[in-house]
Amino acid sequence: MSKRFSIRTLALLVAPLFAACAGLAQADATLDKIQERHKISVGVMLTGAPFGTIDPQTREHQGYNVELAKALAAALGVEVETVSVLAPNRVQFLQQGKVDVLIANMQYTDERAKQLSYVPTPYEQVGGAALIRKDAGIKSWEDLRGKPVCVSQGSNFIEPLQQTYGAEIKAFRSQSESLLSLRGNGCVAAVHVSPTMHSLLDAPEWSGYEIPLASDLIPSDSVIWLRKGEQDTQARIDAIVRDWHRSGWLLELGERTGMHPSAALRELHQKYKNAAPLQAAR
Repeated sequence: MSKRFSIRTLALLVAPLFAACAGLAQADATLDKIQERHKISVGVMLTGAPFGTIDPQTREHQGYNVELAKALAAALGVEVETVSVLAPNRVQFLQQGKVDVLIANMQYTDERAKQLSYVPTPYEQVGGAALIRKDAGIKSWEDLRGKPVCVSQGSNFIEPLQQTYGAEIKAFRSQSESLLSLRGNGCVAAVHVSPTMHSLLDAPEWSGYEIPLASDLIPSDSVIWLRKGEQDTQARIDAIVRDWHRSGWLLELGERTGMHPSAALRELHQKYKNAAPLQAAR
């Protein structure tokens, strides 16, 4: 009886370990699956320039995030499929296996790192900018206290806007809905990634608006996100990103797409410019 009990007890203890190992092996298989199907699926935001848009004639995806996805696929020697995601669903798309990785305007936060893994080397640093009607009288982030501010659901700008500046948050499913609310006087400001907000000022329909706040909100590292446990994929993509910094390609891409490379990006180029090229490192 005691022997049977011991065997049964041992089985109960060992089973979860086998399940955990199996789960880890499955999660770690992403790089193999990409190579097997000869394609990587990348979740991208197509909500506005310079990050991503859809060509009205060809319906092709284009923009900064799309170019990063194409370059990642080329470095892996596979084809690329870009999948449009939004702030509220991008994490679910990744966790459910609808995409392999995310290059989707998701800056690093500790909270996001609890849910997902990420490529340690950032490819840019981006903060938030507030688009505001010129006659609103907003001259500092502190002036937003007690006022409605439009953002996207899941934005990392929500916490500092609420906790540091006391703004009343109005969160929308997409950036376009947030901006539509701003134009309809539903809020005094819309806060989204700085490059997109600055690009809007070039359009005639936004001539009555400005970005009067000199500093961006919480500039944070832009990283490529992965599912938990994907160490092989993480290491392989990290080497690719470091090589982008070494070659200066990210600086060129930023200038070409209107991203206006940050000081942090230029520092990363200086850090890696003397490293061995990726092919030589293999």
